[in-house]
Formats: sequence, C-alpha cells, structure tokens
Amino acid sequence: MNSLPVATPVNRAFRFYDATIGKKAVMAATGVILFAFVLGHLAGNLQIFEGREKINAYGVFLQGLPGMLWTARLVLLTSVILHIVASIQLARLNAAARPVKYVKTDRSHSSYASRTMMWSGPIIAAFIVFHILHFTLGTVHPNFQQGDIYSNVVLGFQQIPVSLAYIFAMLLLGQHLYHGVYSMFQSLGAAHPSYTPWLKRAAAVFALVVVVGNCSIPIAVMTGWLHL
Repeated sequence: MNSLPVATPVNRAFRFYDATIGKKAVMAATGVILFAFVLGHLAGNLQIFEGREKINAYGVFLQGLPGMLWTARLVLLTSVILHIVASIQLARLNAAARPVKYVKTDRSHSSYASRTMMWSGPIIAAFIVFHILHFTLGTVHPNFQQGDIYSNVVLGFQQIPVSLAYIFAMLLLGQHLYHGVYSMFQSLGAAHPSYTPWLKRAAAVFALVVVVGNCSIPIAVMTGWLHL
C-alpha cells in the first residue's frame, strides 16, 4: 500500500510557489526588499550634495560594517534572482494560457509602463551590473580612486555618454517602479476600487522621487554644480 507524501513546510512552500498566486507573492515580497534598497541607496547617494567629506565618510561607515554589508548584498542578490525568475515564469504562464494571439491587441486597459516591464527589466539589470563595475569595483572607471566616492562620481559623470545612459536607465527604472509598486499592492490583495486611484498616485510619487533624486546627481555634475 502506497503511503501519501508527508506535507512538510518545504513541500507546502513549493506547492504554493507552483501556483500563479505564489509567484506573484514572491514578486511582491522581493519587490518590497528591492524598493526599500532603492530608497536607502538614494538617501545615501544624495549625501554627495553635502560635500566630499560627508559622502566619503558615509562610504567609510559602510565599509566598517562588513558583516551587515555582505548580508545586505546577499539578500539583494537573492531577491533580484527570485524576482527575475518569478517574472519570467509568470510571463510564460500567461503566454501558455493564451496560445493564440489576438488579431488586434487591446491596450486601452494597460499602461505603457506595464507593457514595457519585460524589456525594461533586463536593461535595468544590465545597468546595475555596469553601475557596480563603474562605481563599486572601478573596473570600467578610467579614473577610479579607492575610497574617494566624491571624485569617482564627479569624474565618472563628467563623461557625457555615461551620464546620459545613467539618466535613461533611471527613466526606465521609474516606469518599472511605478507599475511594480502598484502591481505589488494588487498581488497582496490590497487593490480596491475605492482607493486604487490613491495607490496609483502613491506609486507615481515614489517613482518620481527616485528618478528625480538619482538624475539630479549626473545633471549636477554636467552643469558644474558638483565639481572637483
């Protein structure tokens, strides 16, 4: 006589993830982590407007907490991987549910941000890799100076193509965040006709703050506000 498989917490977790709602939940949970990082990263970066000593001291502070720093990096890396995998699997499930394409696509109920999520995501991921190589490791920064964040940022953004690419990536990130934040609330069951408009406005404000804050740094360098 065959015995039924034991419903362990791990088995239940896998069964939950196999369902569409499980993948959406993973995307929402990892999205919260990534959104929190984006805000924290922005707050740290904006200290450059307080001068060289302030931003460089911030870098020294972070380097003095290697355990916390590497834990944060591992959590972020895991979140990014899970977020990407879940998004790809959801896209495949949606495609499989509609094997025959519509003769005419109705886009009246979808935003431009939602329609560009699948290609803006990979571009943002590629930008993150470049950003790490540029400002963290310095391998693609021609004038990288270890520990001198202020000089690295100014010298890096004095290269106009780099600044323009950075601004473009931030615009894509803003679109991604706008749709992602709103979708996150929907996935968590918080969407309701009475306050959905407020959620959309909150998502738009969040995305705008991130875009304006991040773009202000290369713009400040290109206009000579931040200089050596």
